[in-house]
Amino acid sequence: MTSPRSKKFRTAAGTAVVLAALLSTAACGGGTESKDDKAGAGFNAATKGVINKSDAKGGTLKFIGTQDADSWDPQRGYYGFMWDFARYYTRQLVSYTPEPGAKSTSLTPDLATGLAEVSDDGKTYKYTLRDGITWEDGSPVTSQDIKYGIERAWAQDVISGGPVYLMNVLDPKGEYKGPYKDKSKDKLGLKAIETPDEKTIVFKLPEPNGDFEQMLAMPAASPVKQDKDTKSKYGLKPFSNGPYKFESYTPNKSMVLVRNPEWKKDSDPIRAALPDKITVTFTTNADDMDNRLLKGDYDLDINATGLGQAARAKALQNEDYKANLDNPQTGFIRYAVFPQTVKPLDNIECRKAIIYAADPKSLQNARGGPQAGGDIAANMLPPAIKGADPKYDPYNLLDGKPDVAKAKEALKACGKPNGFSTTIAVRNNKPIEIATAESMQNALGKVGIKAQIDQFDGAQTASVIGSPKVVKDKGYGIIIMGWGADFPTGQGFSQPLVDGRFILESGNNNFSELDDKEINGLFDKALKETDPEAAGAIYGEMNKKVSEAAVYLPFTHEKNIIWRSSRLTNVYTADSYNGRYDYASLGVK
Repeated sequence: MTSPRSKKFRTAAGTAVVLAALLSTAACGGGTESKDDKAGAGFNAATKGVINKSDAKGGTLKFIGTQDADSWDPQRGYYGFMWDFARYYTRQLVSYTPEPGAKSTSLTPDLATGLAEVSDDGKTYKYTLRDGITWEDGSPVTSQDIKYGIERAWAQDVISGGPVYLMNVLDPKGEYKGPYKDKSKDKLGLKAIETPDEKTIVFKLPEPNGDFEQMLAMPAASPVKQDKDTKSKYGLKPFSNGPYKFESYTPNKSMVLVRNPEWKKDSDPIRAALPDKITVTFTTNADDMDNRLLKGDYDLDINATGLGQAARAKALQNEDYKANLDNPQTGFIRYAVFPQTVKPLDNIECRKAIIYAADPKSLQNARGGPQAGGDIAANMLPPAIKGADPKYDPYNLLDGKPDVAKAKEALKACGKPNGFSTTIAVRNNKPIEIATAESMQNALGKVGIKAQIDQFDGAQTASVIGSPKVVKDKGYGIIIMGWGADFPTGQGFSQPLVDGRFILESGNNNFSELDDKEINGLFDKALKETDPEAAGAIYGEMNKKVSEAAVYLPFTHEKNIIWRSSRLTNVYTADSYNGRYDYASLGVK
């Protein structure tokens, strides 16, 4: 997931004294099992299983957040919390299993009666729809509705911003122009999807892709009823085929969802639909939000960004508050990336000098320490992805300290024995990233690498660091960024970052502009592999090639300290949603 799904982190670590006290406090309670843990509640309990199990219906589930979605339109939304929340009003042919932890990453039927019938050497996927699936007006959800919803992603000039995996897989030549330019009478002209009747849908892939069904679990594969499509305005009030429907929405202010009386529980094996109402309040004051969560005014942070420094310290030091905290792995990696078009970073030895000179422990502390920041990362594949090896550490980053001798050797090898000057690009609305950049600046300076920090407008990420031309013109030799998987495979995490065919003129995420034929070929090989374990082995090989290219300095496998109110029932964190709580399963006492 690109920065739109990067969860909008706030608040860097403060002074060394405060941070040291915080980490000490966190360490004292983080690894022990309390009597509350045994009873199904307590610190980190929701990362271990379901707590406060209940099938009781009723009440109002109250979210709060500092960041509205990029869009609530299923084909446009790309923020991680939006994908979790969208299941209240959207459904897909398949979805993720409503189970805690790693079990959540397996696929299960949703609108379909079963997982795909796959034929033609992995190029044809066939589904039959369930009985009783309906829209909020009571009309049935049809295969044509699903096809039309998917087709909307092709209308990039009208509803851009969402993931484009389905476009790339189903129409790699870009021949279809989207439903709004479709000249066929029914506006269903995408040839790669067939709908022989209202309950059957068939996908015809030009080439096999072992992750295709993962793509169908995204909100981008949600049905849209054609006569309810308001195009660019659809995100203001999507038409529901889930258990809840929109009652009101004021962007950046508030949202209210109420029960959809036309939804039938016996047609939906995934969604618990326990609350009577779901409210969301958006605020610009992060500290006030944290205080109101601790006070009990709201149930959880929809963004799942984690408590800020002050509230985190307060909650960890108070046993009553601490019992309502969880410390999940988020599935995100935070890192520095080195654009190869910016001299002298076109030289691999200059890039290695930066990696060796950096201080992994200082970078971890700048991000909040082991609990609030995450574990030190040694390579660029998260532990939850098949093929990952967290212990693969070619630059000895897990030692937690700079290797000044090797940094100086690399500088000599790259023809810059006395160091060089470069610029670190960092978003100006991410204090934690600015603190990370300052850590790098300090460590690099000790070997003669002079790095100035340029804070760019975080709202303009796609047009600044997402533009290779701008990156080169500004001399950004180091970019601070983060990434999480769009779906839990090597393709879903790594391909936008390191496949040379994913380099874009705008909205680029392959900031290093890595374009290695061997790496690209490993993706092609893995995509044709239907065995997840075999594909994982290929992605593991690919990841080693990325490390050898020395275009990334990983910082942390990110963790957060997140809050859940005592009112919540059926609470657990799900790896499929990057360590967030599974919103669709929650109830309230």
